[in-house]
Amino acid sequence: MTIPVLFVILCLTALISLSVGRYPVSVGDLVRFISLQVSGHPVMDDRQCLLLENILFDIRLPRVAAAILIGAGLSVSGAVFQSMFMNPLVSPGLLGVLAGASFGASLGMIVAKSWLVVQLSALSFGLIAVLAALAISAISRGDQLLMLILGGIISGALFTSLLSVVKYLADPYEQLPAITYWLMGGLSAIDRTTVLAVCGPVSIGILILFMLSGYLNVLSMGDEEARLLGVNVRVLRFLFIFLATVISALTVVMGGIIGWVGLLIPHIARMLVGPDNRILLASTALIGATYLLIADNIARLMFSVEIPIGILTSLVGIPFFALVLRNARKGWNR
Repeated sequence: MTIPVLFVILCLTALISLSVGRYPVSVGDLVRFISLQVSGHPVMDDRQCLLLENILFDIRLPRVAAAILIGAGLSVSGAVFQSMFMNPLVSPGLLGVLAGASFGASLGMIVAKSWLVVQLSALSFGLIAVLAALAISAISRGDQLLMLILGGIISGALFTSLLSVVKYLADPYEQLPAITYWLMGGLSAIDRTTVLAVCGPVSIGILILFMLSGYLNVLSMGDEEARLLGVNVRVLRFLFIFLATVISALTVVMGGIIGWVGLLIPHIARMLVGPDNRILLASTALIGATYLLIADNIARLMFSVEIPIGILTSLVGIPFFALVLRNARKGWNR
């Protein structure tokens, strides 16, 4: 019963997000405009129709879709990493994907003026950072999970250092402000082209994770227990890491670095529905999407100027996580 309720809440939040803004659109006008697009019968004058088409299709709908994709993607990735590593403090950036993507985007801003180059560079270096973490763990002896985590720490530190080099070399008047603003995270630069390009891979990745959620339950029991049940631990772990990494990197392509979503939301979902990943992942996706929609509405409406959403999620996430952490252990008990 929890998932249908969360889905209805997400739909209502998305509808409100489409209607609020510097130019408010009433729910009635929104419904009439949607019925016009579906039926083709004129229910409003052409001028109003063109205005709503520009506001909704060119500005708000891509932004709402991006917030849903980023919130769901980061939350599901965080839940997968937490279950796989059996650690409540794990987030999507564990294996260095966010540090790599940040370096890639910053490098793209320096070497090219094309936004497409920046996005492709962010995606490429996010994947390279995780491959570096996997390579470090592969050549190291010892517990594979521990070596993987250490590999992620090393990879993340490396690309964070390279990011500092790029920021030092950047033009302090044009490039450095753009890099700094992008690293704060935000949806102000989102467009339909980016959303359409990223929507498919993110949605497919989340869907595959849903389908494999039963195996994630087995992995969360430990490697030995999983092998006794006939599960190929190495292959499954690589598949989960690959899917969660691609999803996380694509969220960075859309909105920059938006922190605390992948760490906080899985705990809230786990407290609501328990640790069973077959239910947890869907609940996490819906809660994460709703949370980021609300955060984006606040970021663009609270002040006269829009604030980066990454700042808001950090300011809200830190104290809220401290409160959630008191009861977080209950959500891990089967």
